[in-house]
Formats: sequence, structure tokens, C-alpha cells
Amino acid sequence: MKLKTLILAAGKGTRMKSELPKVIHKVNGVPMISKIISVLNGLEPEENILILGHKKEEVLKVVGEEADYVVQTEQLGTGHAVIQAKEKLADYDGDVMVLCGDTPLLREETLRDLYNFHKESGAATTILTSIYENPFGYGRIVKEDGLVKAIVEEKEATPEIKKIKEVNAGVYCFNSRELFNALAKINNNNEKGEYYLTDVIGIQVGEGKKVQSFVLEDNMEILGVNSKVELAQASEVLRGRKNLELMENGAILIDPKATYVEESVKVGKDTVIYPGAVLQGDTVIGKNCEILGTTRIIDSVLGNNIRIESSVIEESQIDDYVTMGPFAHLRPKTHLKEKVHIGNFVEVKKSTLEKGVKAGHLTYLGDAQVGEDTNIGAGTITCNYDGKNKFKTVIGKNSFIGSDSMLVAPVNIGENSLVGAGSVITKDVPENSLAVSRSKQIIKNDWRK
Repeated sequence: MKLKTLILAAGKGTRMKSELPKVIHKVNGVPMISKIISVLNGLEPEENILILGHKKEEVLKVVGEEADYVVQTEQLGTGHAVIQAKEKLADYDGDVMVLCGDTPLLREETLRDLYNFHKESGAATTILTSIYENPFGYGRIVKEDGLVKAIVEEKEATPEIKKIKEVNAGVYCFNSRELFNALAKINNNNEKGEYYLTDVIGIQVGEGKKVQSFVLEDNMEILGVNSKVELAQASEVLRGRKNLELMENGAILIDPKATYVEESVKVGKDTVIYPGAVLQGDTVIGKNCEILGTTRIIDSVLGNNIRIESSVIEESQIDDYVTMGPFAHLRPKTHLKEKVHIGNFVEVKKSTLEKGVKAGHLTYLGDAQVGEDTNIGAGTITCNYDGKNKFKTVIGKNSFIGSDSMLVAPVNIGENSLVGAGSVITKDVPENSLAVSRSKQIIKNDWRK
């Protein structure tokens, strides 16, 4: 495929009323510009070129090395924006697809079909269009004998032209040399004093070049995001697509409209996701799991046959047959191995819990290594922070930590050991031992008198 793409992303996006460049606002968890680049990459173009301007440094932080770029210092219209790429495309003799950086609903299939239609027809230019029953505000596509003769904007349209329902979607396939030949002839003799890319069409038609349209059935795909309202609309559409994809691949969503799954999340067959779940980032969930309501999982990997209820999981790994919640919290760098149980109001941070560990309730495990089949009693805390540094607690397998125990790190509890309830442990405990650290109980009879 001899194709390069130009993505127009230089504008300020004033209607967004935001300090951020418009194109880095997120739709269903992904910056708009990254979503568009991802879709274009499916076409395997030779190169994606961004045309940047307003706060370009912030856009580049988001896209990294995903695309090359040129800079439009002054925003003088869409035609002027494309002209900025002339030098970069000087030695290129192929097709160029031009689209805007605020159209995240375009599908790979749509753009592929557009490009194939363009190639097969031999047109100088092919315009993506759609049909609107109420086309107010859009540029109308004027045709003669099936070919495009002009794009007429709303304010310039006659009553007859305003009846046309086919509108410009703002996506174009050009022959590169034909494009820049026509751009050299456009002017800014208009209300705004700008150079419009649509003027290329009039020039090419006037020179007898073939210009055609490719009509898109789903006009929602061409939604341009110019406000926070439209941002929410685009995210809603993408969530619907994502949830449909998950269900078609075998996941079970009890109420798709109340389930929030971001673009890059993967979910295995027969996993049941209940209303209110929020799955974000690069999360991967295996087969036959249950994710119950108000659970939030971000950038984490879960195995198979896991049950999570009303909990938060961040940047963690959970192996098969783990049960967790309600109201538990895994903080980053936590690893729960097979058959671990984490219960009510348990927080685990930067710790590994080996197979079969149980921590049923009201516990904090930070910077800890807990051996197989160890039981952690209610109210246990690994005291990992001395006000300046963090220290590690190591607990051996088959041990029992009594309720309301404080394990002051750095400290090691040996295998098969028992810590009595209410103990404050500051020294290492050998294996097969009992450790108790309590004040003597004093009873004074008749004290209330």
C-alpha cells in the first residue's frame, strides 16, 4: 500500500474550554490523537505525519514516536496546514490520506474501503461523505453524472443546494502530486482570510480532473469532537463498540450500558462483568471470572476463575482462583498467587502473597512477602515506614498471625510460627515458634467505686 497520512492537529480547540490541546483529550480512556493513529496503523501506511501547532510539545508527549510531524506556526486554514507538509512529501509519488485529529470514531474498515475505492477508480481525489437528513452546517457535495463538481459551505449555499443531503466528512484521499499542484493555486480571498483545503476540489474540477465521493453509511463515524459534550458522546459510542466486541468474543456483560471498559482492556470467555465495573488501561482478565459491581481495575493482569467484589486493583497481578473483597484495595506491584483470599477492608501494597494465603479483614500488608497457606488475622499491620525509609516484612509458610498484631519491619517471621493476638513484633521470630508481646493484664476489683 503506497499511502501516507496527514493528521490535522494544530488547532487551539477553543470550544473545548480547556488548557489541554483538544486532540489529547481522552475518549474511552485513549487520547483522541492516539486512537486515530492506532486506526491508521491498521492500514499499514508508509508514514503518519502530524500537523501540529498549539501546544505541540504536549501532543508530542502523548504520541511519542508513533508519528512524524511538521509545525503550522500560524493557523491559517486547512489548506495552509497541509502545505506545511510539502517539503516532507517532496519526493513522494503516492497517495495521501488527509483527516482531522478530532474524529476518533472513524473505523479502520471505513478508511480501508475509502482508500481501495480511491485506488480502483483512478481519481485524482476521493472525498469521504455521508448522508444527513438534516445537513445544516455541513458542506454540501454537489455532483454531476456521479462525480463531484463542488463542495459548497452552508453560508454560501443556495436554497436548492441546501436541499442536498450528502455532506463532506472531512477525510480525503489525494494523489500527492495532484494535491500540491492544486494547493499552489488556492488563495485566501474569503471572510476569514484562510486557505481552505476544500478549494483544491474546485481547482481540480476546473482542470478536468476526476473527483469522486465515497459515501459512508454510519454518519456517527464522522463526529468531530469540538466540545466536552461531544467528547462524552464519542466516548459513549466507543464504549458501546468495546462492550459489543467483548460480548461477541465470549464475555458476559450483565448491563453493557452500565459497564465501563476502556479501549485496550482484554477479557476472556465466560467472564461475567456486573454493572458498575470500571476496567481501565492495559488490564487483562482471564476466563470464568466474576467482576462484581463498583470494582475498578487499572493496568492489571488477572488469571482465570477469579472473583472480585467491590474492590480497587492498581498495577497488580492476580493468579487463578483468587477471591477478593468486598472493599479491598491492591496498590501497585502486588502479586496474589493461586487461591489467595483477600477480604473486607484489606489493603496490600508492593507485596507478594504466595499460594493459599488468607487475609480476611481489616489488614494492611505493605512491602511484605507472605509464604504459602499463612493466615493473617484481622487488624494486622506490617509497619513498613519509619518516617523516612520503607522496610520489608517476610512471613514464612504455614504461619498464623493473630489479630491486631503489629509487625515492625524489617522483621522475619519463620515458617510454622504463631504470633499471639495483640502482639507488637520487633525482632525476628524463628520457625516453629510462638511469639507473644503484650503488657501484663492488671485487674483491680471494685475500681469503679
